Amino acid sequence: MILFPAIDLKDGKCVRLLRGDMKKATRFNDDPADQARQFVSAGCQWLHVVDLDGAIAGESVNQAAVDGIVAAASVPVQLGGGIRDEAAIERWLERGVARVILGTVALRNPALVKSACKHWPGRVAVGIDARGGKVAVEGWASTSEVRALDLALKFEDSGVAAIIYTDIDRDGALTGLNIEATVDLAFALTTPVIASGGVSALSELVELRRHDKAGIAGSIVGRALYDGRIGVAEAVAALA
Repeated sequence: MILFPAIDLKDGKCVRLLRGDMKKATRFNDDPADQARQFVSAGCQWLHVVDLDGAIAGESVNQAAVDGIVAAASVPVQLGGGIRDEAAIERWLERGVARVILGTVALRNPALVKSACKHWPGRVAVGIDARGGKVAVEGWASTSEVRALDLALKFEDSGVAAIIYTDIDRDGALTGLNIEATVDLAFALTTPVIASGGVSALSELVELRRHDKAGIAGSIVGRALYDGRIGVAEAVAALA
């Protein structure tokens, strides 16, 4: 499994939100490129970057910060937030992003996701962010009536590189990864699943690693790395 350290961007800075609330942002680093270098030097093989402002605006906002991260990092970067059409997908892939994450558009326009997977095989992931099991979109500002599993099943056999499953109620709250829901989703799919939301202790990553046969590709970790609850190197080792 792979550790995906999270770099969430708001106003060009690295922040962490509490349960997706833009009003509850804690700033951790004013230099996203520096943060990227720190994660890579600690042994990370991927970086997970989200343009939070872009997710709300519906278009990329923190482009300069993302460019800086891509330039600074010697490992692949996956990017989500405000990527809603093929032009935006193409633009980011050409700018050096290894993989784009489609969230809101996956719910609103699944055909676009399937088309993008054909155009850019292996370079399109789907982000499914759930609140109470239902899919939330537009920077988590609105919650649909669609179940996370039902949306994920729409992309079976479409060539999606991964499903990134985030439990919003736990995200940034350090209340523990929702391993049960993640494993259930992974078992129901052939597409690899990346766990996200609420990781608070190394023991959760150790437990997640035990479920590698379920089809879980790794975990995104944010606040617990920034506040030192989990060391980056030990998190990488726990999932390896």
